[in-house]
Amino acid sequence: MSAEQNNAVSSNKERAVYFLKQVADGEVREAYRTYISPGFSHHNPYFRGDADSLMVAMEEDAAKNPHKTLEVHRAIEEKDIVVVHSHIKQQQEDTGAAVVHMMRFENGQIVELWDLGQPIPEDSPNENGAF
Repeated sequence: MSAEQNNAVSSNKERAVYFLKQVADGEVREAYRTYISPGFSHHNPYFRGDADSLMVAMEEDAAKNPHKTLEVHRAIEEKDIVVVHSHIKQQQEDTGAAVVHMMRFENGQIVELWDLGQPIPEDSPNENGAF
């Protein structure tokens, strides 16, 4: 999706989901060009807080895990914040992780990102599951 297509999308919730799907598909730079604001910052504790550090880490992960899948279970939009709850698998045979991304938008672009993840255990006593 180009920057022009980003403007045609009707909600930040859709933009957030498209961004995550594009990143999961390995189209990291295109996702950044389309959805990330020039003043972007993030709060992932494993990387510096700038756009380039996270983008490079996402590209490395995409190269290492070319069959990654992302299944969105819910997306919630309130004012300028979008929260996406997803099931991410690095490999098809993995149980994966439940991941929550929270994004703050300005003018249709992501200006701030938080992400939290929880591995899904093979044998959980919780009959409700992660989703």
